[in-house]
Amino acid sequence: MKLKVCFIAAVATLIIPLSVFATTASSNQIYEGMDVSNWQGYIDYNRVKNAGIDIVYIKSSQGNNIIDSYFKINYNNAKINGLKVGFYHFLTATNEREAIEQAEFFASVISNTSPDCKLAMDFEVFGDLSVEEINDISVAFLERVKAITGKEVIVYSDTYAAANIFGVELSNNYPLWIAEYGVEVPRQTNWEYWEGFQYTNQGEVPGINGYVDRDKFTNEILLNDTTQIVQNGDPNNYNHDTEYIVQSGNTLSGIARRYGTTVNELVILNRIQNPNLIFPGQQIKVPINGNPTNSQIYTANHIIYTVQPGNTLSELALRYRTSVQNIAALNNIRNVNLIYIGERLRINT
Repeated sequence: MKLKVCFIAAVATLIIPLSVFATTASSNQIYEGMDVSNWQGYIDYNRVKNAGIDIVYIKSSQGNNIIDSYFKINYNNAKINGLKVGFYHFLTATNEREAIEQAEFFASVISNTSPDCKLAMDFEVFGDLSVEEINDISVAFLERVKAITGKEVIVYSDTYAAANIFGVELSNNYPLWIAEYGVEVPRQTNWEYWEGFQYTNQGEVPGINGYVDRDKFTNEILLNDTTQIVQNGDPNNYNHDTEYIVQSGNTLSGIARRYGTTVNELVILNRIQNPNLIFPGQQIKVPINGNPTNSQIYTANHIIYTVQPGNTLSELALRYRTSVQNIAALNNIRNVNLIYIGERLRINT
């Protein structure tokens, strides 16, 4: 009888549902999603929407001075095409004071926008910080973002950090957007449920060149309050950098002119040894210093479009319901039959 009981117990152990050892969805209502940054370049959000994507999380900022160069373009175009939008900040703080400063910078960058989803903290590079320091920095950042914006927040984390680094104070007070690739259900963590699940970094979506992170989101990641974030500090008052992806035909001198800086500043900021040698796809930090040029000014009724292979002004005019003459006048184009790959055009929307 004793052996029989032991056998039954062993079998019962083997058939325990996988969900017992997993982090599961917070609800059954699932939205298809993705998260993007400047690495994706220009995105055709009309095609993305038609492909069934409902939610896009957009990188807005990093550290205390870097604004993602495609942040406003992604936000405006996603909204125009009816996607629900969230923002994330890549946190690099090494103490609570820096965490608060970065929270304030994040809030200033996303001021005057109307997000649909909780504001996300992406804290994944810890250096020599202790677990206690990591958690204290996280709480400082999240609470400051909440206080300034009046919006709910969420923690982005891989399964290892969510199980071994981020502790119960975080899991008890903030929801989770978890990352684990190649699995149907994320492993067990300090959180019982996820509101976001990044399941691959090699997703393919029509309208995007190359890979993109793909996600599933529950309805609980959506904000109850989707009103505009009140202006809390002007991001142009920060001495900040933007990130530029080098296009074919670019030169440092041309990039410097476009962003109102100098070749020497670019060389120093990026530790470039040969200023005559840059490569397509290379990521270059560009100082803005609170005085953006026209190529960095975004308004509610404009987008900035980066010309892709095969584009023509007539095709762009048809796509955005404007005229060739309007685009030409707005961009000082003399020959309407001549535009260049990588050129950035202002287009009325």
